[in-house]
Amino acid sequence: MVNTPHGRSNKNNNDLADFESMLDLSGNITSSVVPRWQRKQQRQAAAAAAALNNGNAGVDRFIPSRQASESLDQSIDTSVMSNRDGDTDNDYSRLLQQELQPDDLNNSRVLAFKKKAPEAKDGYQNSLKILYSQQTGAKKDVIKPSRHIPSAPVRILDAPDVLDDYYLNLLSWSSTNNLAVALSQSVYLWDASTGSINELMSLETENDYVSSVSWIQQGGSHIAVGTASNQVQLWDVQAQKQVRSMDGHSARVGALAWNNHMLTSGGRDNCIINHDVRVQNHIVGKMNYHSQEVCGLAWSPDGQFLASGANDNTLCIWDAASSLTLDAKPRHALCEHQAAVKALAWSPHERNLLATGGGTADRSIKFWNAQSGALLNSIDTGSQVCALQWSPFEKELLSSHGYAENLLCLWKYPTMTRMKELRGHTSRALHMATSPDGSLVVSCAADETLRFWNVFGPEGKKKGEHQIGSNPGLSKSGKLSIR
Repeated sequence: MVNTPHGRSNKNNNDLADFESMLDLSGNITSSVVPRWQRKQQRQAAAAAAALNNGNAGVDRFIPSRQASESLDQSIDTSVMSNRDGDTDNDYSRLLQQELQPDDLNNSRVLAFKKKAPEAKDGYQNSLKILYSQQTGAKKDVIKPSRHIPSAPVRILDAPDVLDDYYLNLLSWSSTNNLAVALSQSVYLWDASTGSINELMSLETENDYVSSVSWIQQGGSHIAVGTASNQVQLWDVQAQKQVRSMDGHSARVGALAWNNHMLTSGGRDNCIINHDVRVQNHIVGKMNYHSQEVCGLAWSPDGQFLASGANDNTLCIWDAASSLTLDAKPRHALCEHQAAVKALAWSPHERNLLATGGGTADRSIKFWNAQSGALLNSIDTGSQVCALQWSPFEKELLSSHGYAENLLCLWKYPTMTRMKELRGHTSRALHMATSPDGSLVVSCAADETLRFWNVFGPEGKKKGEHQIGSNPGLSKSGKLSIR
C-alpha cells in the first residue's frame, strides 16, 4: 500500500510533538496525585461541614465555655454556609480566633475548688517532720507569752567546784524553802527566806564526792545524800547530824527520789533499790532491768508509778506494788530515745502524763501515757536536754539544755510552741529545781553559777521576790556566795 510509509511518518511526527510539549515548562504542570496541603484542606472542610450537620459535635472540645460554643455555632451557620464555594478552611480558622479571645480563656476555669482545703487543728504537728529532723540547734519561732517573763535572772549565786557531770543530780529545793546544793565533797543549804548559808556535811575521803541530793517531800526536815563511795546517807537538817547510812549499791549513787517514807536510789551499777527508811532492813525492793548507769528517777504525784532513765537510752515505768520485790520487772520498757534519759517530770495537771528528755544524740522531749506506755508526742529541741520542770499554775514545761545552746526554754503544752528562751549560762544547765510556792526556778550550770528565774510566777504578784532574803551572808568556807 502507498500510504503505509506516509502513515508511519505522521505517527512519528505526533510522537515528536508530544515529546516537545512535555519539555515545554511555560504551562501548568498537572498530576493525578493530589498535593498534601490540598488533602489537608479538604479534610478540614469536610470536618467543618460535618460539624454543621451534627450540631455541636466536634466543636465543644475546642471551646472552654458553653456560651462561647453557642455564639460560635451561630457564626458558623451564617458565615461558613455563605462561603461554601470559597476558602472554607480560612473562614473557619478566622472564626475560631475571634471566638477564643484571651479574656474568655482567662475568665473560664475548667477545674476549680469551690471550697478551700480545711485548716489543720490548733497545735497539730507533723510527726514525720520531727522524726527526720537533722538540724542541730534549729531556730524556731517564739510566741509572745500572755504575761511578762523577765529575761534576766532575779539573782545569781556562785557555786564553785560544782561537778560538770551529766549523770549526777546535785540540786534540790525543800518544802521549807531551803535549797540544797552539792559542791564536790560538801552539801550546802541556802535558806531562801533569810539568805543564810550553812554547810550540812562534807566527805572526808579524798576521792569521794557527793553525787546526788534529794529532800524528803513532807516537812523538809530530812535530806538524802548519795555518794561516789556507793552509800546513801540520811541527814536530819535540824539536828545537823547523819541519821543513818544505807548500803546496797556497788557503784556511785547518782539518782534519788522520795515516795512518802520510801527512798529510791539508782546507781552506776545499773541497779535501782527501794529503801524503807523506817525499818532496819531497809532494802524492800530491787530492780535490775537497766544495762547501764541509772541517772534519772521520779515518782508520780499519786505514788502509783516510778519512772527511771538510764545511760542505756531506755525509759522504764514501774508499778509501785511490783517494785517492792527483789526481782521486779518494769510495766513498760520504752526505747524511743536515742541517748541517755536523765530528765524526768510528771505533770501536775494530767494524771499519768510523763515528760522525758534525751541527751546529746537525741535532743528530744517526749510525752508518755504511763498507764498504757503510749508515746503521745515528741519534739526536737536542738540541744541536749538536761532537766525538766512543770509549772504548777499553767500547762507549761521548762527545759534546761546543754550542748549546744546552754539555755532554758519555756514551752506551751500541748502545742509545744516556744514561749520564752532564758539565756545567761555559759555552760550546760545541768540541774533545775522549783521553789515551794512554784514561782521561782533555779538552774545550776557547769559555769559554777546558780541563777534564779521568775518564770512561773503570775503577772503582778511576783511571788518569788519575797522568798529571797536581802542579806544572804556567807558561809565560813565561802563555797556558796551571793554575786
